[in-house]
Parts: sequence; C-alpha cells; structure tokens
Amino acid sequence: MTDNMQTILARFQQLDSRGAVLAGEWSPIADTGLCVADALNLAVQDETPALMRVAAQLRDRGFSNCVSYSRKVFVPLTHLCRDVCHYCTFAKTPKKIEQAFLPPEQVLAQVKVAESMGCKEALFTLGEKPELRYRAAREALLAMGFATTLEYLAHVAARVLAETNVLPHINAGCMSDAEFAMLRPVSASMGIMLESASSRLCAKGMPHYGSPDKDPELRLATIERAGRAAVPFTTGILIGIGETRLERVESLLALRALHRRYGHLQEVIIQNFRAKPETKMAKAPEPDLNELLWTIAVARLIFGAQMSIQAPPNLSPGVLPQLIAAGLNDWGGVSPLTPDFVNPEAPWPHLETLATETAAAGKHLHERLTIYPRYVRDYSRWLDIALHSKVLQYCDGQGLPKEDGWVAGQDFEAPTAEIDLINGKANNRDFAAPVSADIQAIIAAAMRAQALSESDIARLFAARGADFTAVCQAANRLREQRCGDRVSYVVTRNINYTNVCYFKCQFCAFSKGKLSENLRGRPYDLSGDEIARRAKEAWQRGATEVCMQGGIHPEYTGQTYLDILATLRAETPNMHIHAFSPLEVWQGAQTLGLNLETYLRQLKDAGLHSLPGTAAEILDDDVRAVLCPDKINTAQWLEVMASAHKVGLRSTATIMYGHVDGYLSWARHLLRVRNLQEQTGGFTEFVPLPFVPAEAPIYLKGKARRGPSFREAILMHAVARLVFNGLIDNIQASWVKMGEQGVAALLNAGVNDLGGTLMNETITRAAGAVHGQETAPELMEARIYRAGRQPFQRNTLYGPADPEQCLRSRNALPLVELINTPADKYGRSKHRNGDDVIAIN
Repeated sequence: MTDNMQTILARFQQLDSRGAVLAGEWSPIADTGLCVADALNLAVQDETPALMRVAAQLRDRGFSNCVSYSRKVFVPLTHLCRDVCHYCTFAKTPKKIEQAFLPPEQVLAQVKVAESMGCKEALFTLGEKPELRYRAAREALLAMGFATTLEYLAHVAARVLAETNVLPHINAGCMSDAEFAMLRPVSASMGIMLESASSRLCAKGMPHYGSPDKDPELRLATIERAGRAAVPFTTGILIGIGETRLERVESLLALRALHRRYGHLQEVIIQNFRAKPETKMAKAPEPDLNELLWTIAVARLIFGAQMSIQAPPNLSPGVLPQLIAAGLNDWGGVSPLTPDFVNPEAPWPHLETLATETAAAGKHLHERLTIYPRYVRDYSRWLDIALHSKVLQYCDGQGLPKEDGWVAGQDFEAPTAEIDLINGKANNRDFAAPVSADIQAIIAAAMRAQALSESDIARLFAARGADFTAVCQAANRLREQRCGDRVSYVVTRNINYTNVCYFKCQFCAFSKGKLSENLRGRPYDLSGDEIARRAKEAWQRGATEVCMQGGIHPEYTGQTYLDILATLRAETPNMHIHAFSPLEVWQGAQTLGLNLETYLRQLKDAGLHSLPGTAAEILDDDVRAVLCPDKINTAQWLEVMASAHKVGLRSTATIMYGHVDGYLSWARHLLRVRNLQEQTGGFTEFVPLPFVPAEAPIYLKGKARRGPSFREAILMHAVARLVFNGLIDNIQASWVKMGEQGVAALLNAGVNDLGGTLMNETITRAAGAVHGQETAPELMEARIYRAGRQPFQRNTLYGPADPEQCLRSRNALPLVELINTPADKYGRSKHRNGDDVIAIN
C-alpha cells in the first residue's frame, strides 16, 4: 500500500467511539467519500484487509449496528428481451416460454400470497423492450390493449397497488422521461444495474456485444433521468465479467457523480458474476471472494458513510459475515416465496439463517421497504402522492417498517420479542450482537448527567437489538438510582368542560366545531354546576387532584378560566387544581389583553396550583406546521411554561409522538424541555403520549403514520430518563395509551410513575382508545406489585397523598353517569348556580 493511501485511510480511521474525530474537525471525506484521484488510486491497492477495516468503520458511522433487507416477491413479468447478454439465463426466446407476459390475475394471485407471508415489495423484472425484437411480444401486447411492455407494466403495477398493500419496485431497463412519468405513480422505487461504465465490454467478443441497451451511455442517461424525476433508485455494478479493477472504480465514480447531482441513489449493489450453463460464459472464471470483498470495501470508501452498499446473499453462501466486515449494510430483496429468477441456481437463504449469520458479524438484521428510510422521511419529494398513505401505513419514525402490529390505545398484544429484549433475553437473531460502541458512549455520558446532543438522542431512538436492550437497561438502572423501587400514582379526575374548539389540530378527535370531520360524539359545554358536581364527587371518592382542560370555545375568554377556578375553590377548597394547557393560558391572556405573567398570577391567586404540559405535541415548528398549524408555536409554548414557573406554578411536560414526526424532531423536543428545566426547575414530570390514530383526522386522511411502534414507545420513556438525568426524576407512563402489557414493560425501562386513576378520560377515548375509563388504586397497586415494585399513592407534586383521601379512594362508590350538556352558540356560565346559558364577553 502506498504512503498516500495509508494517509488517506488514516484520516478515515480518526474516529472515537461516538463518531467524532480524535484530532481536529471531522472531515467530510467520511460522509462523501474519496476524491476522484484518491479513488482511482484504489485500483492498484491490494491490501484488502486494511481497506475492509476502514470501510467497516465508515459503514458503522452511517448505519450503526443494523443490516437491512427487503422482504419481496419476485415478479418476472416477461422473460422476453431484445438484448443477448452472454451470461444471462433470464432472457428467453418466444419458443422457450409458454406465454409472452404474465397475465394480471396470475401476478395478483402471487402477490397476494406473498403479502400473506409478510412481503412488502413486488420486484418487477423484465427484459428490455422485447416488442422491438419479437412479433410474439407485439401481438401479445396488442391482444391485451397495450402498445409497449412498459404500458402493460404500468397497468399491472397499478393493480398491485390498488388491490394489495405491496409496494412495486420496477426494474424496467433504459427509459425515457415520459416512461418515468408513467411509472412513477405506480412504484415506490425503480432501478437499473449499470453493470459497468466501460464501453469496452460492448465490443465484439465481450459480454455485452449485441445488447444495445447495455451501452453505458444509455444506462447512465436513464439513471440521470431518474434523478431528474425524483425517483428513489437502485443501481450497481456486476463484477467478474471481464472488467478491470480500474473500470470498476470508474463505474462507481460515474454513479457517484449522478448521485451528488440528484441525491436519488438509495443503494449501490455489488453483484458477483456467477457462471451459468448454456450461456457463452458458462466456463468463464467467477470472481473469487477477495475480489468481492475488495470491491465492497472500495465502494464504501468511494461513496462514504451514508450510501447503502448491498450484495446479494444468495450469491455468496457461507461467507456472509465477511461481506459485512467489508462495509456492506444491506442484503437486498429476499423472497420467502419465489426464487431469484436471474440466478435460479442460487436459492435465497432462509430469513432465520440470514439473521443468524448477520448476528454472527455483530449486526442486527432489520427489514426495510423497497424505498429506503431517508427517502421515506422526505416522502413528499420522493414519492408520488398516490403512494403516500401506503408507505406511511408501514413506517416507524425512522422510515423503516414497524416491527410489530401494536397500536397505541388498542387492545393488541405487546410483542414478545421487544419485551424479551427489554428484559435482556436476546433472541436468536441477536445472540452474538454486541452493543454498538457509540451507544455505549452515549449511555455513559447520560449516566454522568452530561447533556446529550441532538444527534446523540436521535441515535438512541434508532436503537435496535442489543442496542435497544442496552438503552432500556441503562434507563432502568438510572430509575433505580434516582427513584428507588417506588412507583407512584395519583387519584385524580379529568374534567373536560367543553369539546367545542375553533382550532383545527389535525390529530385531535376530541374537539368539535362547525367544520369537524367525522368525529365521534356531540358538542358539549359544561355548566358551573356540573363542574362543581364532578369535583365534589371526585373528592368524595378520594381524589386529591382535578385535571381541567378543554377545547378553545370561541366564546371563552380569560375570565372563563378564572370563573372555573372560583367554582372549584368554593366547592372543593382542598382539591389540587391542575388545569389549563399552555394554549388555554395563551388564549386567555390574549382575550383579556394581559401579558402572560400577569394573567398567570391572576390564575394562581384564583386557586390554580399547577399546569398540565399538554399542547406541546412536538416542539418542532416544522412538524407543528403540518400537525397543528394554527396552534401556539414552540417558542410560545416554552414562554407560557417559563412564565408559569416564574410565578411559582409547577407543571408537567408532555410529548405526543408517532404521526408525522421523526427521531430528530423527538430529540429537539427533549432538548427544549431539558433546556427550560435547567433554567427554571419547574417541571415535575415528563409524560410521553403515543399518538392514537384510530379516529384522528390526519390519520383517516392517510397523511400520518399509524402511531409509534412498541419499540419506539418504550424508547421514548427510556431515552427521556437518560436525557433528563438529574433534572426531571419522574417519567410517567400513560396506561390509557400503553395498556396493561405496555405499562408492565415500561416499569423495566425507566418509568417510575403511572399517572392518574382518571375516573373519566375522554380525550384519548375520543381518539379511539379502548382501555378503561378508571383504574382504581387497588388495580394500580396490583400492577406495581406484579412488577416487583412498591406502590406509592402521591399528590400532584409527588408528596404523599392525604391519608383520609387515601382511605376514601379505597372505598369509593361507583361514579354517577355523566351528562354532557349540549353546547349552544354561547358559552355556559362556569359559576355555581349561574344562568343556564349566558354570553361570555
């Protein structure tokens, strides 16, 4: 190895365990790859092990401990092709096939079987423009009403999209701009193998002679058209067909140049030639393992940390861990149903075998979609609108498929695999996988109460396999250090005084207004008498707190909230009033023409004790612009909380996640809460609230994900415990949203509080949750004892609950059935014994 190359590789290796540079600033070389001159110099380097070591480090920077694959069905729409590649057995002449094209019903039948087996990708493979060579192809297309193979392909792919949940990936060869425009609405991604940028391979006696579509200029032009059309694209090179190492490097550089221009290459495949009987290259030597490893490593060094580098696992049986060691991060499509029609002699590995071999290399196998995560996260740019809903249905916040069918608020079994991982019971896919070095370093920093960066926190949310176990167990150790074995809860009643709201938050199924869309229940507005009755009943049943929130009724002013406090103080003078979201406070102050601090002092003087930390959703304005565009923004929410803390009102903090957000926005939210807590110390607890999709308008419109995965829900609590170490000691689980099994799992992942018994819960149930309206103290404590922990009935500020109220809570009579007074166009008086309906001005 030359001195120059040693210097270059040394620059790549200057990483510490958290991905930072040991000396000086991180060089962009790691993310963007070698310069052209240095890349070309790789062609004469024979030190494969050295190249592999650096490539593997680089891969870990981009993909951590995960190696992905796509569960697919292989659909050979036609074996006819006008090209005659000398190594190919896929292409056949009309005499050697029973039918020119697979009929739509046959395709759909196969795709539906594949869907039942968990496949999410339909890989359409076909020969290049066979109608230009074979009359049989032209006649078959004409009989079906199509002029070209690609028109027929568009029709079949459209039916797959309409009649299944499987996403088409199209390998259609060289295409024009018009053909890309035709196929983009019916496919989540497309691809074409460059194979080689060397025109020498098209000369007489070479493998691409007589194959006009293998002209490198045509194929590179197609790849460029895909970039202009914003198509997530797959490409790659075929090694061992007579090209030189220099030509491989030049091919990879040509692809990189297009990717730098358009950003559309989601993966680069390094495919090794396999000699096949009855071809002109049947006796040609296959590339040895060293050539494959060298090429994978070089591809990683050329493309950098972020590009997905893939090699087909069925073409290299028995050596898969070595391919990972060379810098690979993806196995491509693997079918549990159909063979690899391009390489029929090489069966797909069983997925359990693939997982085991991946784990043997210290990595976690994870499924992906045909469209890669970074393109999913920017789906409005990279996907036709016709595919948005289908892709969102599958995805988690990283852009990978949800690994389970669990949905917040629903009666689904919690996935046993994740529960086992929380408890440190590795499954067969992760038995050999170590915890990633960066995860270990981030956890160590958190345990020392160091502030984590945005990227650190996002990395924790991406933890899977052994990394997931490490995060959960670290959070649980920290919970034990900060809180001991005590698990607290509070006896409380929710009183939502109106569901009329003039805001139009896209996630909310609780609020009602003139423009409410298909929402359950009728608009109501409680009178002061009913508010007082519910508060008195709650006190008699042992409550120490009422939690008061409602919609923003167009007739409410800041005086309305003061009247509510007066009614509660008169009826239940010893009750803790935990009331009014920051949105209500902001709106109340505005209607009275007061600044926040002045209005909050008025609320406190009227009897308010603390604020709920709702209306936060995600404290990232890019997300809020989609989710709740007319609501208070991030800065305003933080301003309300800072002002409340300044006047002596404590508050909770929440996050509502799993809809149109992502791991970076979650990290920003946690950091903004942490930063304010460092300044004020006013937050008593942090409460993660997983998005309940069932009745949410944004979900019903197909514009949001189906809530977080179970893994993500667990991590939200565990990561919060690590991020808030030394600042917020109480991490609360929402039993209404997480369910019985979810709560049990969270008690081993950093949670120390189960929130309120509630008595009445309407907001989450309006969103479609099915869990109970009330969990009595005996049931709360049974949950806690089953987890091996000690129950503690608390008050709102985490002191011990009043003993007399504790006794009442254990001898409570059944709740009186609620009556929600129908709303009028005017607001109802919130005074005790007030007029039935009055205008509030």
